[in-house]
Formats: sequence, structure tokens, C-alpha cells
Amino acid sequence: MERVSLIHGAGGEMMQSLICSVFATIKHNNAGGIGLEALDDGAAIPFGNKYIVITTDNHVIKPIFFPGGDIGRLSISGTVNDLAMMGARPIALTNGVVIPEGFPIEDLKRIVKSVDEALEEAGTALVTGDTKVLPKEALDSIIINTSGIGICDEPVRDSGLKPGNRIIVTGTIGDHGIAIIAHREGFKFGTELKSDVAPIWKMVEAALSVGGITAMKDPTRGGVANVLNEMAKKSGVSIHVDEDKLPVRRDVRAAADMLGIDPMEVANEGKAVIGVEADKADAMLEAIRKTKYGKEAVIIGEVREGSGVIMHTKIGGQRFIEPPLGDPVPRVC
Repeated sequence: MERVSLIHGAGGEMMQSLICSVFATIKHNNAGGIGLEALDDGAAIPFGNKYIVITTDNHVIKPIFFPGGDIGRLSISGTVNDLAMMGARPIALTNGVVIPEGFPIEDLKRIVKSVDEALEEAGTALVTGDTKVLPKEALDSIIINTSGIGICDEPVRDSGLKPGNRIIVTGTIGDHGIAIIAHREGFKFGTELKSDVAPIWKMVEAALSVGGITAMKDPTRGGVANVLNEMAKKSGVSIHVDEDKLPVRRDVRAAADMLGIDPMEVANEGKAVIGVEADKADAMLEAIRKTKYGKEAVIIGEVREGSGVIMHTKIGGQRFIEPPLGDPVPRVC
């Protein structure tokens, strides 16, 4: 009998396979707009002349406190960012919390404080929730489910890339996943690696104001490599990336090399990958760079006819960027 393994929850091809073969077989999967069948960052439901966007996410990160954030900040940022990737302004969020018996109340208060700070930063509110407590032998740490509702005029898909579009990454890649594994395992690399976890709606709002976005997705589990392959496959195009334009922090690159991990395949929690019409790319880049979390945004490549994701290497060669089976860092979000 086939059974679920940890890699089925780590993003990448194995997780996609599980979702498509099991959950996506639900027949009642659409409320008249963009539903489960699209496998996008959320669902979009027509409401008058607007769309209501809904998304949900479970957060099981280990450790729950890490350099740059904690599970509270992560739970709000991840959900706000999924709404943003659909072009939706976050309106309201919910939190469902499952707590193991014996969990320190002071840690819970610290997490709630981070939740509140992230809500203020994102300009939204947490309006309802649910709390459960399980025996300590049934759960090793706190789990937070966050759902979100947003609103937009027209949803952005992850499948709208066209030949000639430019690809923007809104900042350095691999920061979150590498920071988590370094902290978890006690590795020291000379500098403290920090997660990029942040709610990026205001940055996305600036990009939307320029116009010309054709596709958008946040590179969480499976990283930029997974997102580029998903966007290319769904759009029926190829994406060509210049290796020397990929924004990777020097300390993240050094740590990744020592750990044998490709930063392209590692989760980020405060970045977006955006497809944009060529004539709007420079203006969008300028708008993104003026925001708090977009100062290191770059154009990394372009969309062409064909299929797959091709990297043009620093030495003048080419190689395919394959979708990872899963994120090499487990329990990263």
C-alpha cells in the first residue's frame, strides 16, 4: 500500500503529484471563478464587479523561533503573500492554533505579539480563530493554520506568461531556508544568517500600480527553481535565466555550498517572482526598489517560446533548471 512520506509535503514534484492524484480529484472544486483545479496560490470568486480571493496555509516550522522571525510572523506573512500573488489586497485573516500540552505560555505570548506586528505591517486584521490543545505525546510543537480573504479587480494567475515577458525576482533568494537549517543544526558561518520572512503586499501593490503583470508567484517550498518551472509549464513557454543576474547573498551562497544545497531550490518567505510585459519591466523594477522589501529586486531573464527553464551560465553554456523533488530543508514553513 502506497503511503505518504515527508517529501510529499516539501514542495516540488512529489508534493505536486500528491495534490494532483488525490486532492485535485475533488469534483466540486469551483465557486464560479478560479478554484482548486487551477492549483494557484488561492481561489478567486466573482463578487459584483470585484473578486474575493481566499487562501489557507498550515505552518509547522521547526524551530518556531529563528533569526529574523518566528512561526507567528511566518503565519501572517505566508498568507498575506499568497493573497498578494493573486493581486489581492488582504482584508482579513483567521488563525487556527493547535498547541501541545505543556507549551510555555510566555512563548505563546511572544508568538501572538509577532502576529500582531505582522498584521500592522501588512495593513490587515485577524478577525477570528480557533484553539485546540493536544496531549504532548501527540504533537511535538505548535501548529498554526492561517486563512485569508482579499479583494481585487482582476486576479493575477501564475499561468499567464507570454514570450517577450521579463522575469523579476524581488530580492535575494535562499535566505529563509538556509537561515533555518543553519540555526536548526547549530552551524556557524561567520555571520548570522537571517530569514527574509515578511508580508510583501505593499511591495506587490507598488508593482500592480505600474501594470503589465502577466504572472506572479512566491518562491516558498521548492524555491525559485520550482516556481519558474511551474509558471513555465502552466503558461506553455520557456523561461531563460542569466546565472550572473541571480541575486544570492554572499553568506547564503557560502553556507549553501558548504551544505551542498542549491539556493535556487530553497524556500523564501518574503520574495516574489513576477512576469511582466517588456515595456513595463524597467518602470516596475524602479517601483519595487522604492519599497521596504524590494530594494534588491532584479530582472533575471525573459520568457521565450518552447518549454522548460534554461539557465545561461557564467561560462557561456546552458543547462536546464529542473523542478526539485522537494525542498532540501524539511519543516521550513
